[in-house]
Amino acid sequence: MTENPLVLFMPSGKRGRFPKGTPVIDAARELGVYVESVCGGRGICGRCQCEVQEGKFAKHGITSSNDHISVLGPKEIRYAEKRDLKAGRRLSCSAYVQGDLVIDIPQDLQVNAQVVRKADDGRIIERNPAVHLCYVEVEEPDMHKPLGDLDRIMAQLETEWGYTDLMIDQHLLPQVQKILRAGEWKVTAAIHQDMDSSRPSLIALYPGFHNEAYGIACDIGSTTIALHLVSLLSGSTIASSGTSNPQIRFGEDLMSRVSYVMMNPEGREGMTTAVRTAINNLIQNVCTEANVDTQNILDLVFVGNPIMHHLFLGIDPTELGGAPFALAVSGAVHSWASDQEIFVNKGARIYMLPCIAGHVGADAAAVTLCEGPHRQDKQMLVVDVGTNAEIVLGNRHRTVAASSPTGPAFEGAEISCGQRAAPGAIERVRIDPETLEPKVRVIGSTLWSDEPGFANSTSTIGVTGVCGSAIIEVVAEMFLSGIISEDGVIDGKLAEKSDRIVQEGRTFSYVLWRGQQEMLIRQTDVRAIQLAKAALYAGIKLLMDKQGITEVDTISFAGAFGTFIDPKYAMVLGLIPDCDLEHVKAVGNAAGYGAKMALLNKGYRREIEDTVTKIEKIETALEPDFQRHFVNAMAMPNKLEPFPKLAKQVKLPKRQLMADGAIDDGSPRRRGGRARR
Repeated sequence: MTENPLVLFMPSGKRGRFPKGTPVIDAARELGVYVESVCGGRGICGRCQCEVQEGKFAKHGITSSNDHISVLGPKEIRYAEKRDLKAGRRLSCSAYVQGDLVIDIPQDLQVNAQVVRKADDGRIIERNPAVHLCYVEVEEPDMHKPLGDLDRIMAQLETEWGYTDLMIDQHLLPQVQKILRAGEWKVTAAIHQDMDSSRPSLIALYPGFHNEAYGIACDIGSTTIALHLVSLLSGSTIASSGTSNPQIRFGEDLMSRVSYVMMNPEGREGMTTAVRTAINNLIQNVCTEANVDTQNILDLVFVGNPIMHHLFLGIDPTELGGAPFALAVSGAVHSWASDQEIFVNKGARIYMLPCIAGHVGADAAAVTLCEGPHRQDKQMLVVDVGTNAEIVLGNRHRTVAASSPTGPAFEGAEISCGQRAAPGAIERVRIDPETLEPKVRVIGSTLWSDEPGFANSTSTIGVTGVCGSAIIEVVAEMFLSGIISEDGVIDGKLAEKSDRIVQEGRTFSYVLWRGQQEMLIRQTDVRAIQLAKAALYAGIKLLMDKQGITEVDTISFAGAFGTFIDPKYAMVLGLIPDCDLEHVKAVGNAAGYGAKMALLNKGYRREIEDTVTKIEKIETALEPDFQRHFVNAMAMPNKLEPFPKLAKQVKLPKRQLMADGAIDDGSPRRRGGRARR
């Protein structure tokens, strides 16, 4: 019987045998080789490019040839025509194994290791955790008092701590006598009682006096996972860690991952395993850093958007892939850490905050808990910007919520020179309105590019791409400096003024960076940002309509991305509505902080469980006004709205929109904005 072809991936060196006809990207995923995918295998994004190495590789026993891979398919031909597919490169989603191969994943396409900038902000939380440690001293066995060891412990817990009708975790039964004797008849019991009315449970037992009890607060984002190790006794955060979500290799955005499960039913298990493994690794990291035994972790709180929520719990998310976007479970989830294969104390409990609706998840609930629009007298807008932006607007009288399909453009995925936040990524941009010359600042250096020493400070990291915060700034700066009109068209006439404006086919581009790697902001990049910001703003406007208001009082930007957005540029772009800039703030990883609140005080669990039942969910896809708001929001800042408060802070260009408000990008006239779902 002929063996299946052998495929070796470089530079990782991972190899495996696969049947003929296997897509290269599937072979990579099965071996754990990271190949970025944005479009879910549609041959659009071009992020999954690979190269076949030709020749005989004696060390590996492989003879590799381009004859051993399928010929260029229609997706690749179309991509090569529309974008840029270098000679010898293939799209791994569209190329199929036909024989032994050595596949190289080009390093210029590998986004640098992401900087996960999700830290705990250190605010004080009143403690009332679901887990308490109770130390008791127990009488030694007596032949005249034939009460079992566990029964005597329970009797003391009732006498000294008032716990009656205790449930006992079954895993403790075989250990009780050994623990009791090791502690010389003194033990510390960990009691879990989430609701005051619920039956308490004995979940862990330690010999002697034990004063270490920890919890985990974790935000499972579609892009990154942020995790905090928290003392249940002091309420302080002991250590924090973060990592990229490994599910990215199955699809960059949420719908790509749902599509992957639809096309590969076994894919759900792979994504669940991937995220749980990443969480276990983070737990090990924080415990090692803080010198904490994982057996002292007794309570864990997780939040995430609905798809991350379902995949973590091992639930098939395909119902969330289309209307009516039905959740398998929307209420709070109470579980055991061991059931979710999280390796901490066997009795540790998991609590997941409730989801608000099909595309407004437990992370949005956590942000709501943290920021508290439902506690305000004024109208508070909370925006968690990500591949699927979640928006909450309201006050103590009424709160509404929605999600907007912004896509991954703000994170660099749909931008020709875009990348995630990593060392070497441009994160700040300024453009001189007279000369049109830019200056930039990159992650890993505190200097601007026009300052002495910049070259030395970036010599090791380079200047590798443009991350989300800079994408917002460069488009806004291009607008403020007149490079693009308010309808988003790059002004080709400026090529006479500056060599930064270059023609590419029928459109023009702006040269942001000249160096080892030239970076251009193309017309298609501007359009991608317009589409993303218009989707977000349209969602916000729908909520404002529902509240019957024309302006908001305060705006909170949540999430790692929101933390690094300059509110002024977000408003110039028209990402958020007009508001006093002093009332616009970045609130960091509010979802992670909301998880910490629920970890340390079970009263907050009851608060958010009650609150989500009162939040009104607006489904943007069903709202007739969404398209109107979307088209108006394609302009910068907006086709109709004047933004008077912003105009006091920033000199906005005069309006030059065409009479019908159409978007003219140099291509044949087409209908206005399109929303993506």
